[in-house]
Amino acid sequence: MTLSRRDLEKGLMRELYVATIGAAHALDDEALSRSLTATLAAKPKGAGWWVFGYGSLLWNPLFPIAEARPATLHGLHRRFCLRSLASRGTRERPGLVLGLERGGACRGVAFRLPSALALDELHLLWRREMVVGSYRPVWVRVRAGECALTALAFAVRRDHPQYAALSMDEQADTIAHACGAFGSSCEYLTKTRSALAGHGIVDAYLEAIAGKVAALRNARSGPRA
Repeated sequence: MTLSRRDLEKGLMRELYVATIGAAHALDDEALSRSLTATLAAKPKGAGWWVFGYGSLLWNPLFPIAEARPATLHGLHRRFCLRSLASRGTRERPGLVLGLERGGACRGVAFRLPSALALDELHLLWRREMVVGSYRPVWVRVRAGECALTALAFAVRRDHPQYAALSMDEQADTIAHACGAFGSSCEYLTKTRSALAGHGIVDAYLEAIAGKVAALRNARSGPRA
């Protein structure tokens, strides 16, 4: 099953996590609204309504896009560092999804929301990205060609219980075997690589992980007759 806009409107992401980890660990609409209000209060003056996509937002944004630009973020890099207990894995066999870690740089895509719809769309985005509070929404500067833009990005919270500091081999092993309500961690990796390639972006880290995952899956399937 692919996550849909209707799923967000119905609050399905929260329902999944309530069933998996309990209601105390899944933010309700009031808590999500407080988080969004605090983030908007920190929005730099003159900033537009840009969202920086580096993972699943690249291939399944679920919000209207007025403009999309390949962009580079300095000071943070993508990494499979967040355990997924429902969407891309289970509590018994957690999967992994991407987060932004400190240091380095990340090439992704800056998406501009239509200004007239931005607030409503951010409420839905919060139901998706902030459902268990594992990300820290931050306003960042990205470089898109010759332009510098301020965009909203979701950095991982290292103090969150689902944060995972794993080696490359451990990441690959997890991704190769985990599957959840919205598909496998391997599919998540494949779609992210494909979406980046569509914008002319090749991420060396993702390519290395993909190679390790492919080797593990080939070994598991065994030799063909």
